[in-house]
Amino acid sequence: MAESDLPSDSERQNLGLLCFYPYRAMEARILAGLAAAGFDDLTPAQGRIAARIGPAGTRLTDLAEQALVTKQTAGSLVDSLVRCGYVERVPDPTDARARLVRMAERGRAAVAVARRLEAEVEAEWTAHLGEEATATLRAALTRLREVTDPYR
Repeated sequence: MAESDLPSDSERQNLGLLCFYPYRAMEARILAGLAAAGFDDLTPAQGRIAARIGPAGTRLTDLAEQALVTKQTAGSLVDSLVRCGYVERVPDPTDARARLVRMAERGRAAVAVARRLEAEVEAEWTAHLGEEATATLRAALTRLREVTDPYR
């Protein structure tokens, strides 16, 4: 590659943006696939909150913190997810005063569809990048997560 073909410093994209573009593409594909599978009442904001719910449930304050939204915003999104049947609020077995948000049956069905779609997208990306480059990318991003994800 000739030096003139390389991007200048002002054209060079930062790593955060380069990570964001594929995330955005993955999210759009999953939301479109969920809509096609009958989960057409799920918004991107609701999906971002729902994606943070752990297998045993997660407290609303933790969802808000992880999603970088206020507790009120997270509460409103959870309320709408409850109304749509994706999640439910249940008592926290470790603290009688607290409640957990956990996936309801409809939410678990949507997660199963989303996981299948994730696998399809990753297979397409692997076909584009090749097995070795994909493995290298996954390893690098996994290492980067060590210093960027306080919720890992």
